[in-house]
Amino acid sequence: MVTWTRKELKADISHQEKMPPKDAKSAQKKGGKLSKAEKEQLQKEEDVRRQKEEEEARLLAEKEEQERLERERKEQEEHQKLELKDKDRREDELNELRHLVEENQTAVTKWETDSRAKAKWDRYMRCDGSPDPSVQQEINTFINLWCEDPEVQIKPILKECALALRLLEELEGMLRDQPEPADALRYQETLLSIQTLIQSKLDHSTEEILKWANAHSDIETGNMQTVVQDDIITLCLWANLNKNPRFKGFQFEEVGLGFELPKQLAVSDVAVRILHTHYDHLSHLANLKSQNPSRMSLGLGTREELLLEGATPVGECGEMEGDGDRRGSTQQGGAEEEVQSVRGSEGRKSAVSVISMKEEGRSGQKQLEDAQQKLEENGIQIDTMLEGDDSGEGDSTPTPMDPVIDSYEGQVVDLQQYTPLGGVFYCDVFRLPPQSQQLNGWEMRELLDTGLQPFPYPTEQTQIQGSASMKLEDSGVLTSPPVGVTVTLPDSVLFLEDPQVARWDPEGQHWKTDCISETSYDQAERKISFKMDSFYAFTLLQDSYANMPFQSWELRPLGQDSALLTITAALTEVSITIKGSKCMLQSDQERGLNHILGQWMSPSGLQKAMVSAGVNIFVNQYSDKYVSVNAKDPLIEHAVYEQMALLSSAFAFSWSQWNTQCGHERLVLQVCEHLDPVPVREDSWCVYLLGARRSQRLRIKEHSEAFSPELDPGSEFHSTFLHMLRDGMSPAGQERRSHHLFVDAVHRLLCATRPLTYS
Repeated sequence: MVTWTRKELKADISHQEKMPPKDAKSAQKKGGKLSKAEKEQLQKEEDVRRQKEEEEARLLAEKEEQERLERERKEQEEHQKLELKDKDRREDELNELRHLVEENQTAVTKWETDSRAKAKWDRYMRCDGSPDPSVQQEINTFINLWCEDPEVQIKPILKECALALRLLEELEGMLRDQPEPADALRYQETLLSIQTLIQSKLDHSTEEILKWANAHSDIETGNMQTVVQDDIITLCLWANLNKNPRFKGFQFEEVGLGFELPKQLAVSDVAVRILHTHYDHLSHLANLKSQNPSRMSLGLGTREELLLEGATPVGECGEMEGDGDRRGSTQQGGAEEEVQSVRGSEGRKSAVSVISMKEEGRSGQKQLEDAQQKLEENGIQIDTMLEGDDSGEGDSTPTPMDPVIDSYEGQVVDLQQYTPLGGVFYCDVFRLPPQSQQLNGWEMRELLDTGLQPFPYPTEQTQIQGSASMKLEDSGVLTSPPVGVTVTLPDSVLFLEDPQVARWDPEGQHWKTDCISETSYDQAERKISFKMDSFYAFTLLQDSYANMPFQSWELRPLGQDSALLTITAALTEVSITIKGSKCMLQSDQERGLNHILGQWMSPSGLQKAMVSAGVNIFVNQYSDKYVSVNAKDPLIEHAVYEQMALLSSAFAFSWSQWNTQCGHERLVLQVCEHLDPVPVREDSWCVYLLGARRSQRLRIKEHSEAFSPELDPGSEFHSTFLHMLRDGMSPAGQERRSHHLFVDAVHRLLCATRPLTYS
């Protein structure tokens, strides 16, 4: 038993009071037991300490809550003040923006009208012997005279075809201008007649060359092969004079085309023609059918129904109505391009006007729908490609085109999803015309008036007549092996993916992918080889939306009335320099684009050239059916594009990752004032949230962890994006007032690419 003196016990208790309860208890266990009074004292002290801590925590929480409530109250008051301030100036801001947009549209319309009048006068004053396709008498006279012209030599024919193709371009331009229905029908009929006549003239020249095949036979092969070409048309002809059963095929090395023949044809009196045209006069026939099946009477070779439509078919060269003297003029020049470079603005209504109706709620949902419909009727459809936004420029027909319906189990090509590139390749086999014979110093030739006769292939249960015997199978039926074709891709086309092959169905008037097999593509050599069960016209296809959706985009100024639009697409990066009313394409990819890189064009001309070259970054009314898009309200989107164009000389705009997280009726993008022609620094960007009622700068940055619509401290609400940016604009930036043609060019490019939806 341990005994404690009074002094030792007092010292021990004093030591335990200075220790935490647990340590005191531990020490007590080591040294001995506390009395009941001591334990109660310790417990009481611990309770007091705990209560004190709880009280301090409660007071701290109350203080923090009061501070939070006070902060929220002040923020709410500030928010209400900003809203009231925005509401007070809302009408003035909307009216100012509406006036500014309409002022630019009026200036563009006046410029367009003046340019159109000047182009018409210049067209009238050019006297080079070519007809004016807008004058019915002149174009009818041209068609009749050319139809009756006995010229069949290929060189003169190619020159005449070049003139006819220029007339077709003018006719297509007039159709894009949305003429009166009667004029549109007349232009369409004239266009189809000239297209048919071009093909007829090429057939006559082919026949004439084949008539003299034996006079131009090759010493080594004993056959005739020749290539005739210009910038638009390439004609390859091979005549089977030797009839060698071991003949496999022939390659026209100078133009990168070749074919392989089955044995049945190698021993027959046949000729093979590969006619490559850089234009495409077939695809629009499928488009016509999709618009109105009854109008397919305008197709090539449908003579009777052309007569029903009032057009004079090629091949009947009687006098057309209104024959007259041909007044000279050729293809319209720079003034006409200037006219086409600005979309028609008559009857246009700014999206600002329509969107203000929506956001103020004066007309309700029904009136909003009516306003949107009216907007579309007036030609401001955002999802229309530039060609449809250029004074009505669009397809060569004046009415909208519906998607091609696939009713043949996936064999019919949907021309809304795929684009024919590189023109059309007509692969035909003909009966070889009778060759001349030398007899007693006389040259004798059998003359036939049947014209160029196609050779039927494949043939079943019919023995092909030839100089060599043919072996039949046990069934007595001739086999019909496929025909091989090799094509080197044209230098004027960039294929972002392996090309697909489609053949033309003349009966159904559409492209189909059946009857084609054993397709192989050599990417290094840019050669595609395949086999067809017969001879067809064919084309090469590419997915129209292979470059979509976009990965990012940026629009930054390069100076006064100059900007650079860069779009990083799915497979390539495209940069378009905008200067005044002209645009120029820039790209690191040179193959297939050399003919358009560095060339100043109108926005519509650049779009047409880029699509034809295989670089499509433009959308249309069907694009959202084939591309996964970040759907936005089209009226809000269009209003933002209008205001971006107005400020594009002083502000840079860029893609934001938060645009996909802000909802259907709001847009998010990065913006900063940028007056130097250098890339924008990453720390210069600010994030803006745009809606129907207001625009605001956000506190978050592009690389923040999460999206938040919180207003950036020190900024205000504005009813328009334009006034939001002007609020903090520098004096130097305010001096940059963009020209109306530059604003129009930027606006049209933005509406044609729709980066806020397709990225």
